Amino acid sequence: MTTATTFDPDVRRVPPLGGFNLTILRIELRRILRNKRAMIFTLVMPVILFLIIGTNSAYGNEREGSGNVSAYIMISMATYGAVLAATSGGAVVATERALGWSRQLRLTPLSPVAYITVKSVVALFLGLGSVVAVNVVGVLNGKADMPVHVWIASAAIAWVGSIVFGAFGLFVGYLLPSENVMQVIGPVLAGLAAIGGLWFPIAPGSVLDHISAFTPIYGLAHLARWPLYGGAPHLVWVLNLVVWFSLFVAGAAWRMSKDTARV
Repeated sequence: MTTATTFDPDVRRVPPLGGFNLTILRIELRRILRNKRAMIFTLVMPVILFLIIGTNSAYGNEREGSGNVSAYIMISMATYGAVLAATSGGAVVATERALGWSRQLRLTPLSPVAYITVKSVVALFLGLGSVVAVNVVGVLNGKADMPVHVWIASAAIAWVGSIVFGAFGLFVGYLLPSENVMQVIGPVLAGLAAIGGLWFPIAPGSVLDHISAFTPIYGLAHLARWPLYGGAPHLVWVLNLVVWFSLFVAGAAWRMSKDTARV
């Protein structure tokens, strides 16, 4: 005589790492690579900005740190490209919500933190493409001049630091409907870049400098350009990235856990 085993639908086996695995990561990467519009926008726009702003012949002759002004602008544009790409990669969740994908995920054991981790890795992948594109154009153009180790260090910092904005895009994607999210992200990032000191240097000790320190792009802007100047990085730059990343991850996890409605 066999004993029937009852199944309790309220009890689900929690998978390792909250459900994070290479399969779902591969699916997410394929989904974002199929979005040709987003890929072209995040790769081409920062390159065009660098070519328009940073290739002025006067900038090539003006020194800045261990390089020149063209190198300073190239680092800034690569950082902005990484920020834009990572944010866009996270914000696609707004479209997924509209299609009901988020509701389907709620039926799986996938934890909010694991899903945010997957999205952050995808955002890093997009950010890497943007950083590489700007730096390759900078090398081929020949206007930017700085030591090789500065090229490598600045590119790596811009890329890794962009994960903060992958979490930001995910948070915004859960806050706004799909028809509004991209229209909001563009102006918001441009404003943050201006106030955060990414577009142009801000006078130390000024009112704007104090305001800038509280923006999420402040830490990344300074850290990405830090190898150009040398010395020790300021602790406040690192804390800025850590605090904002923690806030965006917490906000995205909270919104994901509450997101049960089709929008």
